[in-house]
Amino acid sequence: MRFIRPEAAQVLTRWREVLVLGALALLGAWIALRPGFFVPVAGWALLAFSVLLMPISIQRAQFRPGADGIGVVQLREGRVIYFGPETGGTVSLDELSELGLVVTKTGRHWHLRQGADVLDIPVDALGADQLFDAFARLRGLNSARLLDALDSLKPGEITLWSRADHPALTPDLPRSTSER
Repeated sequence: MRFIRPEAAQVLTRWREVLVLGALALLGAWIALRPGFFVPVAGWALLAFSVLLMPISIQRAQFRPGADGIGVVQLREGRVIYFGPETGGTVSLDELSELGLVVTKTGRHWHLRQGADVLDIPVDALGADQLFDAFARLRGLNSARLLDALDSLKPGEITLWSRADHPALTPDLPRSTSER
């Protein structure tokens, strides 16, 4: 027997990190107001820890649209792997040349380009919430712009990050012995 409606459970699951940090902040404030010296210091530390992590957890919750889309996303050793019913593939985050978001009438999907290869991943695929942390590795990516793009319902493609915009990020290749 379920006491929580599925829709409410989905919202609670999406915002679970924020709720836990909020509870930790309240606990920290309560401990900080206790008499003594050492116990309140621990309370203030817990409160500060919770407050510092709150913005990141809010962004992660906004990024997490649900997991009722098609396919499964996995992250392994710097590689994004997508298993879909009709398509799939893998891209290396270190070799990613472009990240975009494509909005169509039928849905939204991440558009990851690695050279000539393209991997399209539905935003709501199972495990797609892991992509927020993966995309955070891309230097120069504006997370606020990424979240704003997710809220966009206007059909089209939005380029969120491109290696061409950040040429200094190109990995150094080993030199041949003749150049040394």
